[in-house]
Amino acid sequence: MPNKLASKINPDILTPVAEYFKVLSEVSRLQILSCLKEKEMNVTELGEATGLGQANLSKHLKVLTQAGILSRQPQGVSAYYSVNDPMIFELCDVVCQRISERMQQQAEHFEQLKLFSQ
Repeated sequence: MPNKLASKINPDILTPVAEYFKVLSEVSRLQILSCLKEKEMNVTELGEATGLGQANLSKHLKVLTQAGILSRQPQGVSAYYSVNDPMIFELCDVVCQRISERMQQQAEHFEQLKLFSQ
């Protein structure tokens, strides 16, 4: 039986959610967020911490800033980036926990297959 509630949700309402997850679907952006978890950093510091080139780093910082995930604060000749909403790390923790659980289940499954083949 189809879920009536799901069929009534307007796709336009879900578009911002999909866009938000799209921003987070890039490994380099997750690296940047990981670096900014403890403190704000400028582009030079982020480049050293991530190993990303300046052009690539700037592109990702722009995407994260435009999405409202990061804020940019000019300080002298540099600009420092920080995470706007630390809830982003809770979201990442939930996802990582789920991936860990799934991998553990797969490992148990493979262990059972190993026992079966003996």
